[in-house]
Amino acid sequence: MAKPKVDKKLLLKVAANARLNLTEKEINEFLPQLQEILKVFGKLDEIEVDNEKPSFQPLSFENVARHDVVEKCLSQENALKNTKNKKDGYFMGPKVT
Repeated sequence: MAKPKVDKKLLLKVAANARLNLTEKEINEFLPQLQEILKVFGKLDEIEVDNEKPSFQPLSFENVARHDVVEKCLSQENALKNTKNKKDGYFMGPKVT
């Protein structure tokens, strides 16, 4: 794959995509920086990855949740037995003002 030439035209295209209006001074300052950044990231092209399988997560995931098993529910009386804040068989919360 051919590498794009990093020049003023490419910098202005990237700036336009980012909706940046660069001055000539900023262009002269950022162009060597962009060239250096892309040169450093270009080293990634040298890494041999043909025998590596793709990894979308750095750590493997396991389902640590318990199985969803139907069990007997709490009775209303048992659910409310440890609260002082109840009224007519329901939890009673603070008033909303």
